[in-house]
Amino acid sequence: MGHGVDGTADSGATGSHPSEFSDAALVTAIARGRRDAFADLYVRHAPWLQVRLRRRCGDPDVVAEALQDTFLAVWRGAGRWGGRGEVPAWLWGIAIRRLIDLVARRPDHDVLTAATDPVVGSAEEQVLLGLEYGDAAGALNRLSPELQVVVRATVLDGLTTREAALLLHIPQGTVKTRMARARSLLRQALS
Repeated sequence: MGHGVDGTADSGATGSHPSEFSDAALVTAIARGRRDAFADLYVRHAPWLQVRLRRRCGDPDVVAEALQDTFLAVWRGAGRWGGRGEVPAWLWGIAIRRLIDLVARRPDHDVLTAATDPVVGSAEEQVLLGLEYGDAAGALNRLSPELQVVVRATVLDGLTTREAALLLHIPQGTVKTRMARARSLLRQALS
């Protein structure tokens, strides 16, 4: 008889492999030191995290380091998650902050671009870009690349002004000014 990811006994039948468990159950198992749960969480979430990080940083080495740091933080800090919120949002919060930390240590680094991956788009970006809602798509696409990246950093990624400034290598005041300008232009375009 084996043990399920949540630590309870199972009969060895279906449900004994971690890939069949929820993200929350996997994080709980990781907190208990279960490497198989960690491997499964990585396989499940590393691909989309890498795509989103790559959209914010053009250097594949920095992206790889941020992704590695993210999962190291997950391994070490899974017990602190405590079931609050959704696991993917928790992972993204760790990943984007790891990227910011890495970028902040490399001030001469060209980090952010407005380009998106033409093949893979996250659900959030599809909604943000208005792929399902044409008016928003046109309005956002008419913004300059400088305004688009500020909108992505603050709205999509949920970064603070300070974090966005670090990631974009611009002053905090510039982030605020660009976001105010983007809001104004989007309001005009959508009214």
